[in-house]
Amino acid sequence: MIENILLADSGTGNTRDMMKRLMEIPRLNRSSITILHVVPSQSGSMAMTEGWEKGGRTLAEAVSELNLDPARVNAVLREGEPKDLVGKVANEINADLVVMGSRGLKGLKAILGNSVSQYVFQLSERPMLLVKDDLYAIKPIKRILVSIDKSDVAKESLQVAIDLARDIEKSEIILVHTVPKLSNKLEDAVKENPENDPVLADALYKVRRMGISCRCMAPEGKPGDRLCKLIDDLNINLLIVGSPDRRPSIAKAMPDLDKLLGESLSDYMRVYANCPVLLTRIEAKAGQ
Repeated sequence: MIENILLADSGTGNTRDMMKRLMEIPRLNRSSITILHVVPSQSGSMAMTEGWEKGGRTLAEAVSELNLDPARVNAVLREGEPKDLVGKVANEINADLVVMGSRGLKGLKAILGNSVSQYVFQLSERPMLLVKDDLYAIKPIKRILVSIDKSDVAKESLQVAIDLARDIEKSEIILVHTVPKLSNKLEDAVKENPENDPVLADALYKVRRMGISCRCMAPEGKPGDRLCKLIDDLNINLLIVGSPDRRPSIAKAMPDLDKLLGESLSDYMRVYANCPVLLTRIEAKAGQ
């Protein structure tokens, strides 16, 4: 259940439009919203004063533009390094979701470009909703694509999708399980009807039990490529994909190498998906 949302607002990009779309979902109207704007550290007192004044104006504009219930909004202005403060504030308020912009930079380029979203993506254990700065428009959330496999984090993705879609009129959840290769008998059955995919069966039952319209897809090929194509073909408004934390406890302050090198599905979709991407997070179990 999403009760505390952190919006990292830089004053640019599409994050405010994304928040407006989220607030159209009745279930999220009860959420508490913290809007964070970070002022870069300055060496001189005059520059520092100007920075705080400009930051205050940006924060005030965000609060006014979003037109949220004042009782549920907390505006936070901090000074320092944005990539450090987003994660810190998210922990302080126990955020269930962090909403922030993304330039969609790949691993090394993101690091060299000092990407805030990439840094938070690497180190945070909290769910994130990444919105590319160059998306043409943020559309109402109607069609939600969910990447499904046998993992616990995929089950969490499904539950988030259900929680969002159940209150959206004429919403639809599209369940996708990309498969490299199936046995001949099962392959024929799945090709004839994707609902025959055993990985999708339980997820499909849970969605339909809630009265939500649902479709199943079981395409062969590389998961990232297939998901990106479906996003474009089906005009998807939101992708939900699991982003398990595979770091051992002793290495929680270090990057996840799979994500750093772009080897994870969540990192691939963060870069290439042509729609907002919600990354669910739970710790992966040993051997998963």
